[in-house]
This record gives sequence, structure tokens and C-alpha cells, in this order.
Amino acid sequence: MINRLPFVGALMGAVAALVMQACSTSPASDPNLDATSGGDASTGGSGGASTTDVRQETGGMEASTGGASSRDGEGGGSGAVPNDGSRPPDSATIADGAGEPDAADSASDGPRESASDSASDGPSREAGPTGAPIVLTDDGGWCWFESARALFYGDYLIVGSVASGFGDAARRGDIEAIAYDLRSGQTRVVELHDRLELDDHDSPAWLVRPDGRLLTMYARHGTENHFYYRISEPNDPLTWGPEQTFVPTQATRLTYSNLYLLPAEANRIYDFYRGLDNSYKPSYAFSDDLGQTWRSGNIVINVPSTATLQRPYVRYAFNGRDTVHLLYTEAHPRDYDNSLYHVFYRNGALHRSDGVAIHTLTEGLLRPDEGTRIYQGDPQHVAWGVDVVLDAGERPIVVYSVQMNSAGLPTGQGGEDIRYRYARWDGVEWRDYPLAFAGSRLYAGEDDYSGLAALDPANPSIVYISTNADPVLGTPLVSTADGRRHYEIFRGITRDEGATWEWLRLTQGSTMDNLRPIVPPPSTGGQKVLLWLRGQYRAYTDYQQEVVALFYRD
Repeated sequence: MINRLPFVGALMGAVAALVMQACSTSPASDPNLDATSGGDASTGGSGGASTTDVRQETGGMEASTGGASSRDGEGGGSGAVPNDGSRPPDSATIADGAGEPDAADSASDGPRESASDSASDGPSREAGPTGAPIVLTDDGGWCWFESARALFYGDYLIVGSVASGFGDAARRGDIEAIAYDLRSGQTRVVELHDRLELDDHDSPAWLVRPDGRLLTMYARHGTENHFYYRISEPNDPLTWGPEQTFVPTQATRLTYSNLYLLPAEANRIYDFYRGLDNSYKPSYAFSDDLGQTWRSGNIVINVPSTATLQRPYVRYAFNGRDTVHLLYTEAHPRDYDNSLYHVFYRNGALHRSDGVAIHTLTEGLLRPDEGTRIYQGDPQHVAWGVDVVLDAGERPIVVYSVQMNSAGLPTGQGGEDIRYRYARWDGVEWRDYPLAFAGSRLYAGEDDYSGLAALDPANPSIVYISTNADPVLGTPLVSTADGRRHYEIFRGITRDEGATWEWLRLTQGSTMDNLRPIVPPPSTGGQKVLLWLRGQYRAYTDYQQEVVALFYRD
């Protein structure tokens, strides 16, 4: 081990006093902004040792405070959805949930059961997270194009993170495994790679092997031709084997990792990443020995590039056996007026949503518009995928963002109105609905960056969003604590498969932003967790954030 650093933050079980004040709102009626559904079913590195730096954390917990590249022209969406620009539905409820913890609340030493809710109005909260979050680490960050970013592993919750080093320069760019012990309520931060790069795109992905070992994979943000990977000891997330690398080709410049083990293919592991042969395209590598060694595959989505190397962005979902779903765009929304598409991989081939095979995976010939279109973008409505999960029938459900009304604006001047949408495949067509106002961009230059959202994989009728606007009205959320606008976390519930939503505030009156929620699948024992980043986010290479968690059970 390199060293051990004392750390502040494991547990304080302050359950907030819950005040339920339900209110109904209805945005002004506009025949062009309805919430009707639509469908389109046709269309080598630093880790040579066998052990790893483990930083043990002790102590208490802080309480919660909290297309055309120029987009010029007019026009509206067409195809699978109405051109409503993602306006929230007319029927919605917002209720106040957790706030500041009561000073009289006592500390506890582990994940808490959710508080019972005696109120009769507003969203049901008996199965949802409440109270003050646990601080897992005081310095962390992640992107949203890796998976799994967090998972339950035996008696641990494992979360991947890139430290910024804002409080400790020795951690700048560290790739870290945050291991929260569900039994003791303690967190240990394991350094996987010392100071790889300060960039949250480098956050690690995780996979549990059949032999009980963890596989993790990470990479620099498009500047190297290899990814890094490590394998843990059995049932031990604190002890790791030596770091190894794999080079798909010398010309490759890669980023992101998405790991899936397919039992139907003799336990072949796929890593879906970006950048084979410096193409900026979604690509894949695979392993037939549980991640010990790797072989290069091909490009997966081959969108044509002109002067700009167009880069489709993909979010993935897996059914645990034989099928990987892909939610994707044509390019970065800064460079293209994105639509949104879906395909799935099974038995060697890519298929449209209705099951029609398009290409084999090895061909690498998929054009974006060969998939099933979920949303038609245009200069005033530019889409980006946020999350995708599968329902009980293994049908995909997605959340995505749409940047509104920025046609003709140069980069850095758009992104003042971003909306979230919710879409589900019903077996015949995509049903697509407005979800909520996402507020404004995180920072100028990445005008499509929202606070992001996460679907509950165990119940996709529940979604968690980060927004600095009222989810129903779109009015700015200005904190009474400091008079500034901040991103807050809301829990949304639909009782009619996405047509209407009820909202519960999980944070309020914050003095920091609450960003990038994650909800991993529950543990085998039914433990659930909502994770997010709390702090300041100035850019993907400049942030000061805590990693926080709310544990709960159904």
C-alpha cells in the first residue's frame, strides 16, 4: 500500500423532519405543446503491486444542504414524437420532502430504512429515500457514459470516481473505488491508479465475474490508445491485482468503458467504448477468459464524418443474459442537431426495437438512422441520451434531455432551457412524453450539459432528476439559504406509464449543486441507494464535489 489517509465522512443517520405541502400546477395550454404520445417502430500503468492504496474513512456525516452545427434555421421535430420541445405534462404535483436534518436526530451506523409517510397527498414515499445523505468521499466525480458506475457487491456498495484533488493535490486525477461497507457503515477509498488525469470522463466501470472477483476498466479521455483494467481478489473490493492495459490498435484514441458479461455467449465479456482507430465512434472489444485478456472488435455505429469527427453518444442497458440495448445519438449535440435512436444487440446481430435484424456486430456498418427513431431533433430541439433501463418485460425505458430554442446561437450562448423527456417501448412503438424542466446548462461551452437524471432499474415508473428549475413550471430554483440558483434532486413518480408525473423534493435550500444522480440495481438483500455529486461543477476538468448517498429499502 502506498499510504493511508484519514478521512471525514461515513455516517450520521439524521432523518429529516418531513413536511408535506402538495400543490398542483398546470402550464398554460398550447396546442403545439401537448403531451400526446407518438411512435416510430420502423424507422501498462501505475499499479504493479498486487495490493492497492486503501484510504480508510472514519467519522460522521455532513447534513444535506441542500443537423447543423450552427443550429441555424427554423422548423420542428417530426417523426416519432410531437414537436413539443419536452414540455412537462399538464398534470403534475410537487411535494416537499427531505430538507435540513433536525438537530435532535440521533446518529446511526448503517443504511437506514426509509421513513414512513403519513401524508395522504403527493407522491408515495414509503419506498423512497428520505433524510440526510451520507458523505462517501469528500472529493469525487463521474461522467454518465460508463456503466456500471456503481453496484452492490456482497456486503459492499462500490462506486467509481475521479478525484479532483481540490483539497489534497496528491489525489488530483486519482481513479478511485469507493467501497462502502453495509455492515459497519464505513467507507474506504481504494486508489486504482495514481493521478491518471483530472477528467471525469475517466471514471471506472465495474463488472462482477462469476468467480466473485470484480473487474474494473478505465481510460484517459481520448488521448491514449489503450484502456487500463484490474481484477480484484475474490469477494474483496479492497485488494486488487496489478494494473494491465490493452491496445485495440495503435491508431486508437479511446474513452469510456461499458462492461457486460453474456452467459448466453459462454460468459463472453464485452467492453463497449469509444474511439477505435481514432474514429470517435462507438466500438467494442471482448474477452473470452473473464477479462484476463482482450481482443479488438469493430466500430459499432458508423456515422459519417465530414470536417468534424462526429461522435455518437451511447447509453447501454443489459438484461443479464444475452441482450444489450443501445440508446444513441448521431453526434455530440454541440456539433449536430441530434435525434435519438434505439437498437439492441443479441446473438451476434444488431436489431431495431421491433426485433428486425440490421447488421451483424462484426460488420461495423450501422448508420444511426437505421435504428428505431425515438425522437426527431431539429435546430430548436437537440437531444442527448441520459439513462436507459429495462422494465419487467425487458422492454427499454429511457430518459433523455432536449436543448430548446438555441438555433443560430454560437457555442456558449445556448442552453438556457433544457427539458427532460421519458419514453418507453410498448412492444409495438415508442411512447414518448414530456417529463420535466431540466433548467439551464451547467456551464458555457457545454450548453447541453444538464444536471442529469436516473431511472430506478427496479421500478422505472420512478425517476430522479437534477434540475435548477421547478420541474413543472420551469421557474428558477433560488435557494433561501444563499439567494443563488442551485440544482436540486427531485423524485418523480408516474402512475400512467409516463403520461403524467408527481414530484417530491429530496433536497431544498441548498448552498451547493446536487448533480448526476445514479440508482444502481438493488442488492440481493433488497438494499437500495440513490447516489449523487454535491458541490461545484465548473467543467469536466474543474470540480469540487462530494459523493453522497441515501440508502433505503422497499
